[in-house]
Amino acid sequence: MVRDFDNAPFLVIWETTQACDLACKHCRAEAQPLHHPDELTTEEAKKLLDDVRRFGPIIFVFSGGDCLKRPDIVELTRYGSELGLRMAITPATTPLCTTEKLRELKEAGLARLAVSLDGSSAEVHDEFRQVQGSFGHGLRILETARELGISTQVNTVVARHNVNDFTVMANLLADLGIVFWEVFFLIPMGRASAEDVAGAEAFENVFEELYDLAKTVPFDIKATAAPHYSRVVMKRQVAEQRAGTRTAAADVLTDGVEHSRKDGIGRARSVNDGDGFLFVSHVGEIFPSGFLPRSAGNVRTDDLVETYRTAPLFVQLRDKSLLKGKCSVCEYLNVCGGSRARAFAVTGDPLESEPFCAYVPPKYQRMVEAGEAQPVDEYFRERALAHGIPLPVVEEPRVSV
Repeated sequence: MVRDFDNAPFLVIWETTQACDLACKHCRAEAQPLHHPDELTTEEAKKLLDDVRRFGPIIFVFSGGDCLKRPDIVELTRYGSELGLRMAITPATTPLCTTEKLRELKEAGLARLAVSLDGSSAEVHDEFRQVQGSFGHGLRILETARELGISTQVNTVVARHNVNDFTVMANLLADLGIVFWEVFFLIPMGRASAEDVAGAEAFENVFEELYDLAKTVPFDIKATAAPHYSRVVMKRQVAEQRAGTRTAAADVLTDGVEHSRKDGIGRARSVNDGDGFLFVSHVGEIFPSGFLPRSAGNVRTDDLVETYRTAPLFVQLRDKSLLKGKCSVCEYLNVCGGSRARAFAVTGDPLESEPFCAYVPPKYQRMVEAGEAQPVDEYFRERALAHGIPLPVVEEPRVSV
């Protein structure tokens, strides 16, 4: 069964709090040490979980800030698990994540623990997270979770600081007993700037590297905020078919993604902002994702399920015929669609085309040659400057057929 994203998201994330003891350079939430006085209460959070369950037994993630800053996190984990939701948590790599807390979360029904590691060494990771010892805490948390029998994954941000670290990173993760590696491609918002983004050509190189790694590592890999990875997967699979090394049809649908295939969640196409994905802020705002902070309502006043299904913002984000620029004429439109959050961050318009995609569709190239469209780099530079975002100069040629 392929999930219908018009009816229900594949994944819901709740930003439990923006309080956190780290000071990460890329932080979307620009987290700080103190709680916001208007955070959702325990009872409001339980109502949120009730509403999410109306979508079906989908994946629900506690995020932050640091979700362990909330004293009710174990209670809420148990409540969601008893509802039948697949409960996951992404704690900060700090001393707050103790063995006792992890044991309590497991007993409460936690299905997956995700830890952020943004480099293969403390030198790379801690400089990015801005707190010495964060890398060590991450390794400790993963080891403790494994000893307790908790399913674990690692989340890694792709940025300029670590773009050449991925093969070494994969070797490290292979020894940690994880089942899933979520590789997040940076979006320039919050504390992150356009200069922090690795760049379209670097993204392309990482896509190729991830595809090769996925064939050998003992865990699943998913590229997040990078639907254009689907294009690379399809092209590589077609090439393998032609070479006689692949017999199955090219297929970018995934099995279960956040949870293993045995969970029976069903197959899902690429998740995008507002299209298979829903984000609720610490004060209840309903966003297509945490990286596309355009509100469609608030769980305190609006029906969460109906907002996802019928709010104009969400409906538009799921309608790929509304996309602009080179995305609108790309032959990979239906399997990709570009990051709507990255388009919004760079241009102020979530329907603009993906600004950090190296691929130039042949149809768009013909339009440029006929004077019917701007060259890609000129197109984005103009829109980014209008939005107040100075894009770094692109020195490498873009990819075409």
